[in-house]
Amino acid sequence: MIVIIIVIGISGWAIYHTACFLVEDMEGIGNQGQREFNATLLKYFWFFSIVTIVVGGALHFYFTRKLIKPIRQMIRSTKLVKKGQYPKPIHVNSKDEVGLLIDQYNGLISQLKLNEEHRHKLVANLSHEFRTPLSNLKGYLDALQNGVIKGDQDLYAALYEEANRLNLMIDQLEQLKEWDYIQSQTMIKKQLVEIADLIHQSVAMFELKLSEKNIPYEVDVEPQQMNIQVEGIQQVISNLLDNAVRYYQGDEKISIKGEIVDHHVYFISVIGPSKPIPDSKADKIFNRFYRLDDSRSRETGGSGLGLAIAKEIVEKHHGEIGVITIGEKNMFWFSIPLVDH
Repeated sequence: MIVIIIVIGISGWAIYHTACFLVEDMEGIGNQGQREFNATLLKYFWFFSIVTIVVGGALHFYFTRKLIKPIRQMIRSTKLVKKGQYPKPIHVNSKDEVGLLIDQYNGLISQLKLNEEHRHKLVANLSHEFRTPLSNLKGYLDALQNGVIKGDQDLYAALYEEANRLNLMIDQLEQLKEWDYIQSQTMIKKQLVEIADLIHQSVAMFELKLSEKNIPYEVDVEPQQMNIQVEGIQQVISNLLDNAVRYYQGDEKISIKGEIVDHHVYFISVIGPSKPIPDSKADKIFNRFYRLDDSRSRETGGSGLGLAIAKEIVEKHHGEIGVITIGEKNMFWFSIPLVDH
């Protein structure tokens, strides 16, 4: 404002003196006319200078306040964030740099709030999931220490399985954390591989377990070169196979199939006899820590994380995953586009 006032003052004063000088050299104008002209011009000079300064100052104040208002709101908002609170989004209509800054800030606050909600939910879920096996271990160990019960081979085997369950859950949480991070990245490391070979390799890892439980199986896969994240897809297939073995019921074979569908997706399915899954729960089983039957999961060591991990990986490959119940069999499937995104 000071600079504007100085510029207006100097410019007006220069114009005033220039006009007076030019009129003074004109013929037919006496001293009286010159004085009247100078006085009138001086009045106009002050009038227009004051009007210009007032109007310019008002416009400057209006636009500056309009510009700074969202910045002040953001300052107040950051103070709330510093106190551990999550303020409401700041509303701004402008599309300039300030508007873009506010939009980015609103997105940041929203993401921080979402991360905090996920963290609280994860802590609550972990507390729930770890409480049961830890309570079992503590109860049996206290009883052994106090001589209430005597240890035998079956009890030690049960405690060993409970400890293995905890280790498995921790491993799965590490995998889930890794894929949470990968999902936030724009690109994931992919490589061109033969999907049929990858499926056979994954099934081979389960041959011993299938043999020990006398579970028949068959593999029927169509060859296809695909650009995928190898470790991730192996993890998906392994999780689906582990699920089929864990909840196996009956004497029919587990079928692993892979085929090209409609020339644009590769469809992989794991079909096995098991307890039917209601349609109302078909989508929920891919949520983290979700269980169809708490008692059955506790017996078999399920953590409610395997299918959630599979979903994270498949979605990162722009694919789909699901389950279909066919009579007494459940078909867990996932598909990946043949064209890399």
